[in-house]
Amino acid sequence: MRIVRAMTVFQLSFLPRLFPVNCYLVEEKDELTLIDTALPNSADAILQAAAQIGKPITRILLTHAHIDHVGGLDRLTAKLPQVPVHISRRDARLLSGDAALEPGEPDTPIRGSLPKRLRTKADVLLAEGDRIGSLLAVAVPGHTPGSFAFLDTRNHALIAGDAFQTRGGVAVSGQLRPLFPFPALATWNRQAALESARKLRQLNPSLLAVGHGRILLEPQAAMDRAIAEAERNLAAAKR
Repeated sequence: MRIVRAMTVFQLSFLPRLFPVNCYLVEEKDELTLIDTALPNSADAILQAAAQIGKPITRILLTHAHIDHVGGLDRLTAKLPQVPVHISRRDARLLSGDAALEPGEPDTPIRGSLPKRLRTKADVLLAEGDRIGSLLAVAVPGHTPGSFAFLDTRNHALIAGDAFQTRGGVAVSGQLRPLFPFPALATWNRQAALESARKLRQLNPSLLAVGHGRILLEPQAAMDRAIAEAERNLAAAKR
């Protein structure tokens, strides 16, 4: 595991050279918020990182329910039974393994690996605009129907889950990067993902932290290029 700190954000990266899977610890005054739980064998390393920082994990936020973001959840909640787990109402269904579409959703299949036998259930169902400590919850459907990002209101650091990737090149979710195609292949709806990327860009983030790839500081120009490319690709696909 590699740990990188940027402002209030600690990136914990597993398999960083081969298949980077990231989760994040966001530092508050006396506590830590864990965003995503990485892979099933990541729990002990996450707890060790929190111990090194010297503050307790008091909440777990999930950007979405793919297994590389919730894999460590059962082991963590077994060791942190009083720590509440937050996920969107929509992706709470995916957390239980239910990949059925809801009425009114675009008729594209939900992709990516979902948990099959996860015991942990959400304690809090997130909604747009919720405040969790210093973090603002932002709905970003596209990669999954109920994906969320989290903006640190103190410094505009943005933890975006898989709404963007930086591994293999900066890209909006659903836009294929041959050097790291997996987020694109696991994306539910590319048009919704583009709309969510535009929404995140409007937040003018000072930092972009994603599920796969390195943290970007001052990411606005890179986000603009990625959004423009996604717009061109989706327009060409409609011709």
